[in-house]
Amino acid sequence: MDIKSSNNGDASLKENPPFLYGHHSFENTEQTFIELASEQRLLILFKLSQQDTKLSKLAKDLNVTMQEVHRNVNRLMDVGLIKKDSEGMFSLTTFGNTIIKQIPTFDFLSRNKEYFSDHFLGEIPMKFNQRIGALDNSEYIHGMVAVIERWKELYNESTEYIYGMLPQIPLDLIKTVIPKIKEDGIKFNYILPQQALVPKKRTELLKNAGFYELLRKEERLVERRMVDRVHVAVVLNEKQATVMFPTSKGKTVADMNSMFYSKENPLFHEWCLDYFRYCWYSSKSFDESKLLEV
Repeated sequence: MDIKSSNNGDASLKENPPFLYGHHSFENTEQTFIELASEQRLLILFKLSQQDTKLSKLAKDLNVTMQEVHRNVNRLMDVGLIKKDSEGMFSLTTFGNTIIKQIPTFDFLSRNKEYFSDHFLGEIPMKFNQRIGALDNSEYIHGMVAVIERWKELYNESTEYIYGMLPQIPLDLIKTVIPKIKEDGIKFNYILPQQALVPKKRTELLKNAGFYELLRKEERLVERRMVDRVHVAVVLNEKQATVMFPTSKGKTVADMNSMFYSKENPLFHEWCLDYFRYCWYSSKSFDESKLLEV
């Protein structure tokens, strides 16, 4: 699978950050958030995002009284999130349909607020920050051993490619990926930062396994690039993806002790793949001399 560039500049956002265009009133935004601050009203919106529905069906699906659901749909209509046609069918407005697509961002950050109390999003471009809701409905994996084991599963289950960008390379991953390349023809693209920590046995292991010959082959099954630092790390294959963020305690590299993982979630996978592509096309040539053996 070819890596196609999607690297668009974010300079305009840096020059003109949101809400800095003079006086800005949040009155309408405040009212919208007030109406969203209800689990039942959120459920109504998500039900209507699936299909237009009558009041009685909403009450049955949510297991609430007609009076209760009637009160909440009226509130949602008052702020323009939903509408009702002449036959009594409720549906999302354009405003409501757009708002509902933003909810996963708040859901992801809210469910993982403990994690983000000491982690941050790193120096990702605004366009990835704005799509952070794509990481919702993921599995949180904690502990270096659990993280590496999940990566090994991801490597072993790959059928097309493995893309990775990590601040350092565990020896177990090297041992796992080489047979996948040589025996299964998996495409392997990876990005390392300058001064990445690599195990001392790495060079000997790669040499004995014929890894450097793979780098020189015409089919280019293995390609590698280098960046200054890896703030946010990703590892993915054609169906599974993982992402790691840096801690906020003075560290500038991704924390490999925990990560978010998803299998066959297209939005999560697309976010990780797009971010890898973005970094790939803004990276430099690989330089072995920049690595640090430990």
